[in-house]
Amino acid sequence: MGASFKDLIVWQKAVQLSSEIYRLTASFPTSEQFGLTNQMRRASVSIASNIAEGNGRSTRGEYRLYLGDARGSNCELQNQFTIAGNLGFCGREAQESAEKLSAEVSRMLNALMNKFKG
Repeated sequence: MGASFKDLIVWQKAVQLSSEIYRLTASFPTSEQFGLTNQMRRASVSIASNIAEGNGRSTRGEYRLYLGDARGSNCELQNQFTIAGNLGFCGREAQESAEKLSAEVSRMLNALMNKFKG
């Protein structure tokens, strides 16, 4: 849909978020390697991946669907922040930084989706 997905600030922020999640979850208990660690990493990677894949689709409607999937993965990640925080798996400052970036990605996704509305 035009410019490369790599030029999109929302994609760049989503990649940054995913990198933060990998660093954040590195300190989670090893018992969570196939649990919350894996879930959070997969959700964060899915955000940027869906933005990229949607950008490569041939119609605006398809692009919007993939942006919706990215937004859903971001909501999933936000839910997982709450669980990880309740279990004391991460430091408050690191969690707040990642949550702030996730909220920024959410706002940007909403704005981009609105651009492609009906």
